Amino acid sequence: MADVEELKRLAGIEACKFVKSGMKVGLGTGSTVKHTVIELGRRMAEEGLEIVGVPTSLATEKLATEVGIPLVVLSEINGLDIVIDGADEYDSKFQLIKGGGAALLREKIVAQESSAMVVVADDRKKVSTLGAFPLPIEVTPFSHEATVRTLSRLLDCRVNIRMAGDGPVITDNGNMIADAHTGPTISDPESTESDILLIAGVVQVGLFNNMCDAVVLAGSNGVETVINPNGRL
Repeated sequence: MADVEELKRLAGIEACKFVKSGMKVGLGTGSTVKHTVIELGRRMAEEGLEIVGVPTSLATEKLATEVGIPLVVLSEINGLDIVIDGADEYDSKFQLIKGGGAALLREKIVAQESSAMVVVADDRKKVSTLGAFPLPIEVTPFSHEATVRTLSRLLDCRVNIRMAGDGPVITDNGNMIADAHTGPTISDPESTESDILLIAGVVQVGLFNNMCDAVVLAGSNGVETVINPNGRL
């Protein structure tokens, strides 16, 4: 396990090579990308890197502040140069499942506002077909039981509200997370995303389609960077 954690740390640091002075940077959420945030703070303190950041969660906001990254409000700037974030799964077409950390709504808003997206992951996240990782779907608390039933019928699988102890996980936006246990069956993630978003109680779904430009991958042979040939980098 220590080896896996060290590789994740190295991958998080490697992703920082895409960041240059003057950039506006989306700061992702998760156990791997936290190393990116820490490294960016180090480069600012020791190497004179000049950036501003937009965090995708309250946890990342706290970490970025601790390491000295100045933060700005997304609505007050004209887009971002890059976002570096994690993923729970990605396929050969660089389509993603995200939301294991319950930050998918803010993550997708930041990703859509970014000119490029770099994902930091370990090789366990690479799959031939998305869905082995339960698909996170952010839903409104209002009549969430009805939303879960509709999702279950649509996706033909078990859907449950994510729990933390005796109560549901509540996102930074005050919503809940429904996890859809589709299994590795999401062969057309774009149409799946569209269908799910038609349900009124759904706020957002953790399918990040046509957004990822590169994956910095930690694996048994070390760290490698895979560039999306159809991407923006």
